[in-house]
Amino acid sequence: MDLFQLHGKCALITGSSQGIGFALARGLAQAGASIVLNGRDAAKLEQAKSDLEGEGFSVSAAAFDVTNHTQVREAIDQLEAQGTSIDILVNNAGMQHRGPLESFEADAFEKLLQTNIASVFHVGQAVARHMIPRSAGKIINIASVQTALARPGIAPYTATKGAVGNLTKGMATDWAKHGLQCNAIAPGYFDTPLNAALVADPEFSAWLEKRTPAGRWGNVEELVGAAIFLSSAASSFVNGHTLYVDGGITASL
Repeated sequence: MDLFQLHGKCALITGSSQGIGFALARGLAQAGASIVLNGRDAAKLEQAKSDLEGEGFSVSAAAFDVTNHTQVREAIDQLEAQGTSIDILVNNAGMQHRGPLESFEADAFEKLLQTNIASVFHVGQAVARHMIPRSAGKIINIASVQTALARPGIAPYTATKGAVGNLTKGMATDWAKHGLQCNAIAPGYFDTPLNAALVADPEFSAWLEKRTPAGRWGNVEELVGAAIFLSSAASSFVNGHTLYVDGGITASL
């Protein structure tokens, strides 16, 4: 299955010290890629690096704040200058903040904008500047079912994930001519640290199981296949697409 192998490729995954980011890092490593982990918590990042190295994978870590444009640019330029050519970027860093829209705090809204959408611009641009001269590169942005749907109490989050979907289209429109494929993965409801409060809520879990055709929460490992596909030669003519991995929740009323 040469179309899906990633040997000789290097993947940078933002927000990858835990949850979906860590699962995708492990999955891409299993497909043959060397991995650059990213996060702001150096201790958690080092632990994640140690865990993957213990499984025999080639891993390095780059601690930088994805919401800081200058810091991102400097970190990516330094990696490239040191010989780490980034072939695959997974923009995974994100956060959630819940509350009624009529009383949602402005600073919380701004933080969501910076973490969930501005970071995709900052890191995407910094990495693409190096991919474009090589006429090759894969950018995968982590969207959400909230790219297409809304729920009470998370309107600002929904706005940011809608923006991720459209920024993905914009990246593809601008950069496909340079040999880049820019796509998004939109997870449904997965059992992650970000969703810990919802997973622990029996009422919400019961609602989710009835609302989702698959009848359950997703496991983060179930996102790996989509990530390998969009990272590999198998998706060479796929561009600007958002792939929903959601147990059918966006397909059913």
